[in-house]
Amino acid sequence: MIENYDEAIAFTIFGIPVNWTIASTWIVMALLVLISWLATRGLKTGTKVSRWQTAMEVIVAGMRSQVREMANDRPMKYLPLVGTFFLFIAMCNLLSIIPWFKVPTASLTTTAAFAFVVVLGIPFYGIRNAGIKGYLKKYTEPTIILMPINILSDLTSTMAMAIRLFGNMLSGALIGSILLMLVPFIVPLPMQMLGLFTGTIQAYIFAVLAVVYLSSVAPVKTEGGETETTCENK
Repeated sequence: MIENYDEAIAFTIFGIPVNWTIASTWIVMALLVLISWLATRGLKTGTKVSRWQTAMEVIVAGMRSQVREMANDRPMKYLPLVGTFFLFIAMCNLLSIIPWFKVPTASLTTTAAFAFVVVLGIPFYGIRNAGIKGYLKKYTEPTIILMPINILSDLTSTMAMAIRLFGNMLSGALIGSILLMLVPFIVPLPMQMLGLFTGTIQAYIFAVLAVVYLSSVAPVKTEGGETETTCENK
């Protein structure tokens, strides 16, 4: 039987029940904050830096490179939001090897919240990049008749991201739990390693798609150095 993390109560605070989805989300957030603090508490610019700082610089540099390539724009504009998505999903994937841990991304409410943030980010970044006129131009091309379809396309595409992530994370958690009950300590190990690999890929795919949607209206420079708006219907 599939456990609904949204209905399973972890604890109560002043009489207010907190389900496992929220509790697990808090655990992941606390771990990310702790790791960030450990990696940035003694930043150095020389050659002798801590392993925490080295790991952080490698991760950030890799994300910046990917965001720059996908968005064809300044990566730091999107990195705080997209990087948070990637690190949160990757941490959830890493913690999924703990049998008792309830992965928050295995709940549709969590992934739907991610998609909702992306939906709100599309007009935010679009207007920021090209202004209201340039952003609305995205939905009126090639003809204004297609405007409802173009708007619906953004909504359905982002919801598809949420459902895909939810399905992959939930199936991985269920398969690991079932194998752990049937053949403990032996068979689950290769499956968990495979789950870690595929889960990391899912985190990467979600982050990449988020960049694509958020940068769907982006300013580009022409040969004369002037800025014009590029509109891509996703």
